[in-house]
Amino acid sequence: MSTGTTKLDVVVSDVVPVNELVTRFHFRRRDGELLPTFSGGAHVVVEMRDGDRTRLNPYSLMGSPLDTREYTISVRRDDVGRGGSLFMHRSVKPGLEMVISYPVNLFSLDLRAKKHLMLAGGIGITPFMAQTAQLAGEGGNFELHYTCRTASLGTYADLLRERYDRRIRLYHDDLDERIDLDRLLSTQPLGTHLYVCGPAGMINWVRDRAASLGWPPEAVHFEHFAAPQPGLPFDVTLAVSGKTIRVGEQQSLLEAIEAAGVDPPYLCRGGVCGQCETNVISYDGKFIHNDHWLSEEDHRSGCKIMPCVSRFEGKSLVLER
Repeated sequence: MSTGTTKLDVVVSDVVPVNELVTRFHFRRRDGELLPTFSGGAHVVVEMRDGDRTRLNPYSLMGSPLDTREYTISVRRDDVGRGGSLFMHRSVKPGLEMVISYPVNLFSLDLRAKKHLMLAGGIGITPFMAQTAQLAGEGGNFELHYTCRTASLGTYADLLRERYDRRIRLYHDDLDERIDLDRLLSTQPLGTHLYVCGPAGMINWVRDRAASLGWPPEAVHFEHFAAPQPGLPFDVTLAVSGKTIRVGEQQSLLEAIEAAGVDPPYLCRGGVCGQCETNVISYDGKFIHNDHWLSEEDHRSGCKIMPCVSRFEGKSLVLER
């Protein structure tokens, strides 16, 4: 992990299948001490040592922030992904010693809000598990709308309904149940804040409708970690380090930089935090920007790239690293 990212030595204390796609993982500190405190919406980066390759993936903490005896995350299996979720599902067993980062929160609750309106899709429910626990412990006002493909894939839906009853609204794609988003957004009391986590299409839909209906940007919060996409291999020169490296088809630019012995900062590794933003010195080709951090103007300028999720196609690329 980055030298700017503090590590925690943990042991896997339990592995619990939740449904046919999702498994929950429990971590405790190796030294038996309490884990660092965190707030609802926080994530950790999990280090996965898979043979001669190390993967680093962010996952939302879903346990109650009031209990730091252990951390819990849930991982949805992706059979056509880059291999991180498959490693977690196939190779991580109770007793395994692992390394994770300290918690980082890029999706925190705004506690000035009079009400918290939460929208979750699929595995995007995980940060809301911690957020609802935090708000319930503080007497906060919230309601959660959760959409999933089928009832059997409604991860933690039954638990949420048991805990919070009418504060939870469920929608199932196979029953053609849909959130009436415009009505929902148009009937909230003054001082409500909106939170959304799920597939990119859902997040964009909610943000666009909220903007159209006059919601102020500071009252709309979202989290979506973009997974690095595969692509054509390319070469990049690191001007400060004096190295020229090859980025593989299944490798992110950030991973290739790290493999070359350069240690850039990061917090999320998913294109949302801005920590690994890198200046472009020169290029001959085109960028494939997959981040949620840089502006459209930044994308068009060709002056910056987020190496955690974005790629390049062309003859030459020189970065300030």
